[in-house]
Amino acid sequence: MKNGLPLVAHLGDFSMLSFALKRLLVAIPTMFIIIAMAFFLMRLAPGSPFDSERAMSPEIRQLVMQHYGLDKPLFAQFFEYIKGLFVFDLGPSLIYKNQNVSDIIGNGFPVSITIGIFALSLAIFIGVPLGLIAALNQNKIQDYSVMAVAMAGICVPTFVTGPLLALFFGVKLGWLPTAGLDLGEMTFETLLLPVVTLSLPQIAIISRLVRSSTIEVLSSNFIRTARAKGLPDSVVLVKHALRASLLPLVSYLGPACAGLITGSVVIENVFQLPGIGRNFVTSALQRDYPVVMAVVILYASLIIILNLIADIIYGMLDPKVTYE
Repeated sequence: MKNGLPLVAHLGDFSMLSFALKRLLVAIPTMFIIIAMAFFLMRLAPGSPFDSERAMSPEIRQLVMQHYGLDKPLFAQFFEYIKGLFVFDLGPSLIYKNQNVSDIIGNGFPVSITIGIFALSLAIFIGVPLGLIAALNQNKIQDYSVMAVAMAGICVPTFVTGPLLALFFGVKLGWLPTAGLDLGEMTFETLLLPVVTLSLPQIAIISRLVRSSTIEVLSSNFIRTARAKGLPDSVVLVKHALRASLLPLVSYLGPACAGLITGSVVIENVFQLPGIGRNFVTSALQRDYPVVMAVVILYASLIIILNLIADIIYGMLDPKVTYE
């Protein structure tokens, strides 16, 4: 069709596709740099994957190093690792016996993504309304109350709130389990404490973001024009102000979502969850290079993809943004 609107829509879709393809092409060298930096920094750190094992004779240690390819020059190891990535081979774990890195990530990722998605959803569901309430009642008791709660949520770390919630609701009252998560028997009770603990700082951050952006938008010229036309406050807020108010939140959610999905080390340790965040710390301390590299690659990939999605959504919400 050659009429105006479909053509504009078609051009808009084409520019969005072109924008996404360019970003993905730029992501290739970015990922290569991230992989190279993580690979060489891990090798330069003091210690060895086999330092915690029983004392080995030089002959046995040499055989073990040869088995995992760690006796080769560093650049040769790097190119072997890159070749494995092209065929999606992350290699064997150096610490977890008879386990491939793909299996470790595959077992831990469902736990982390389950907790992360529920925590992010809860944070948005509670944080956005709280931010709007504070903005619409600026410098009133509602505003001060929401901001006080938000400051407490930001200042009190999860390694404090997690054990306190587990102690009160799990040990004292006995209402909720305090450790473990079996995805095959996942229930509301097993998810509640880790999800709430992980979402509390995000609720605080999101409410502050929404409050500040909404206050700024409500004082803008196009909102004054809408009110001058006699539109009700509810229509002004929902149809005019809300979309612009959510723009900073969209930008924030990209990296925040990646961080929550890849697991919180504190949450997974407090509640004994077998997620990839816990595996990452254990592997880093024990110099399990392949597991650490796999988590770094996963996290970097999620950051790139989710930031791209956030930018596309940002452009949909803000008509002033173009993809050219």
